[in-house]
Amino acid sequence: MSLPLKQIRVLDLSRILAAPWAAQIMGDLGAEVIKVERPNAGDDARRFGPPFLKDSNGDDTQESAFYISANRNKKSITVDISKPEGQELVRKLVAVSDVFIENYKVNDLKRYGLDYETLHDLNPKLIYCSVTGFGQSGPYSHRPGYDFVFQAMGGLMSVTGAADDQPGAGPMKVGPSLADIQAGHFTLSAILAALYHRDVNGGQGQHIDIALLDSIVASISHYSSHYLIGREVPIRRGNEGNGGMPQRTFMCADQVIVIVIGNDDQFVRFCRLIGMPELANDPRFEKNLGRGLNRKALAEILDPIIATWKSDELLTRLEQNGVPCGPVNDLRQVFDDQQIKWRAMEVRVPHPLSQSGEVSMVANPVKFSETPITEYLAPPMLGQHSEEVLSDVLGLTREEISELRVGGII
Repeated sequence: MSLPLKQIRVLDLSRILAAPWAAQIMGDLGAEVIKVERPNAGDDARRFGPPFLKDSNGDDTQESAFYISANRNKKSITVDISKPEGQELVRKLVAVSDVFIENYKVNDLKRYGLDYETLHDLNPKLIYCSVTGFGQSGPYSHRPGYDFVFQAMGGLMSVTGAADDQPGAGPMKVGPSLADIQAGHFTLSAILAALYHRDVNGGQGQHIDIALLDSIVASISHYSSHYLIGREVPIRRGNEGNGGMPQRTFMCADQVIVIVIGNDDQFVRFCRLIGMPELANDPRFEKNLGRGLNRKALAEILDPIIATWKSDELLTRLEQNGVPCGPVNDLRQVFDDQQIKWRAMEVRVPHPLSQSGEVSMVANPVKFSETPITEYLAPPMLGQHSEEVLSDVLGLTREEISELRVGGII
């Protein structure tokens, strides 16, 4: 069965995470994604370890877990774009491609003749997407940066971490590289919109400018909106959310769990099942606004009660009464969870270097009814598909490919 992007070809000249993440999802959706890497070096992410995939002898390969996370369903070719012959190879591929993704410094590709203006003249239908830290314009556009920088500058760290009156207070980085991941998703949605504009609305190709800083500011969502509407800087609340109250972590007798009371009816049921029905009639707590304003007083009452419960028993009772809740899982518990197993969120695919012959990866979470994602290809080894792509896509002969290899072009 055809996947949604089966007829789309993507040239992926990006490295690390944000842009490769977008290209990976396009590969999941059926696009032919050709990853263009530097000869003998490749994507910097290949060296971001440990851990690395183990070979048949139990030794580390050059395939890092970080690289594996963002490069499935791609083909890898090596091209030295600093040489004219390499630049010409990329331009030939551009002529028969739909999408070009890069995350070089602003204007860096212009010196190679691989900038938007040059490639647009070559292929007016090309969707050219640039993913950078600060964008293609503005006073910071020349600066380099990584996820941590954008979590800090974009405000995410300011609203993450323990509250000022709690031990360990202070801004905190979110564990995953969220600025990269969010920028990757914005990149994907922008490319799909540009393809629709081109193919359905009769438009041309265009340049898409994605900045990690912009992406994290947009991703803070209601925090940013709270500031823009009220002009008050949001404070950190640690493991306590916003909206329905209480919404936080609780320490049971054996482990930490999360309980989210989304409305007043849920609070009534919650109070009954923990043996404190009178709390729902307390003027301080009967309405959500009051529970928010009196959160500390409510916590002082609830914490010792919740601490007497075993987590499994309390979670079962909460679920039976329609109160949203869940355990705080580590990743072993995540991938052992029956719901995650049912949803097939771990996939194993063949890998020629793997000790077991396979590599485990996180599945794409999207479930299509008519075009399901059922097959995955392992992230490619460096230059694994150079000959295949140059022969099948560009029609180069074996002798021409050999000359390029001898000349260090590929």
